[in-house]
Amino acid sequence: MSLMKSLLGAAAATALSVTAVLADGPAIIFDLGGKFDRSFNEAAFNGAQRWAEETGGEYREIELQSDAQREQAMRRLAEAGSNPIVMAGFSQASALEVVAPDYPDTTFVIIDGVVDQPNVRSVIFSEHEGSYLVGMLAAMSSESGTVGFIGGMDIPLISRFGCGYAQGAVAVNPDATVLANMTGTTPAAWNDPVRGGELTRGQISQGADVVYAAAGGTGLGVLQTATDEGILSIGVDSNQNYLHPGSVLTSMVKRVDVAVYDAFTNGADLETGLFVFGLAEEGVGYALDENNAELITDEMQAALDEARDAIIAGEIQVHNFSDDGTCPVAMQ
Repeated sequence: MSLMKSLLGAAAATALSVTAVLADGPAIIFDLGGKFDRSFNEAAFNGAQRWAEETGGEYREIELQSDAQREQAMRRLAEAGSNPIVMAGFSQASALEVVAPDYPDTTFVIIDGVVDQPNVRSVIFSEHEGSYLVGMLAAMSSESGTVGFIGGMDIPLISRFGCGYAQGAVAVNPDATVLANMTGTTPAAWNDPVRGGELTRGQISQGADVVYAAAGGTGLGVLQTATDEGILSIGVDSNQNYLHPGSVLTSMVKRVDVAVYDAFTNGADLETGLFVFGLAEEGVGYALDENNAELITDEMQAALDEARDAIIAGEIQVHNFSDDGTCPVAMQ
């Protein structure tokens, strides 16, 4: 059983850059925003780098510059002999649906998406469970009783973060007000820190004193503005506590790095199918380190640990927005 199992175009052609390394090694395609977005893509990159450092192996990588490059990037790597090929991001799913059947001897891994093909591993996370815990922290830390959520692209995946967060907040304070904004409806929403800052200031004007960002690179603007305005923020995917020590309350970490590391480690013969990772599998959680230790009391941590155990045991049911497109908690 794998570690993961236990846990957890011509114009486009000229823009693609593939690292020239061993033909039969693994490869990864980063989503828009780049591998150094300090969030989702960077978590994926860290997993690949960990594998390379531990094994001495090499891998190919492609950083997409546009949606039009997705299918071509997959085919280019498959034809070069890369195996397995990891796709970071749900937006890769439609292209992979087309490409995977054409390369039955190549194993593909998609993170945050589901593609039902025999040579594909689909990895998704229970973001609503981890977001519930950071929502609790937000409510426990808020002095105003108003907390905020800023998402990236307006899609069910991001609503899953927001809905879980809202449920955790009202579990602590039934009278809490949860503000919510999405950055946009196109992939550009992942990389607009200026807009993230604008939305943060708007929520602060409505009384928010803790804001959770689930918006990729846009979230960097949320965290920066929160620091500048003297309120707390919550990071996402990677541990972003270090970006603004003492100002980032915590980060809802999603172990994308482990998903990539495990895929690279298992190689072309990795097990395919659907893999779902939540609190029980240590696939999601909250970050506690020297950068936020003074913000989280022992009592807060005890409450979070109790809630975590209750969620794993099924005693607390965190509604998954993706199940029916609704949230039991109203957000403004």
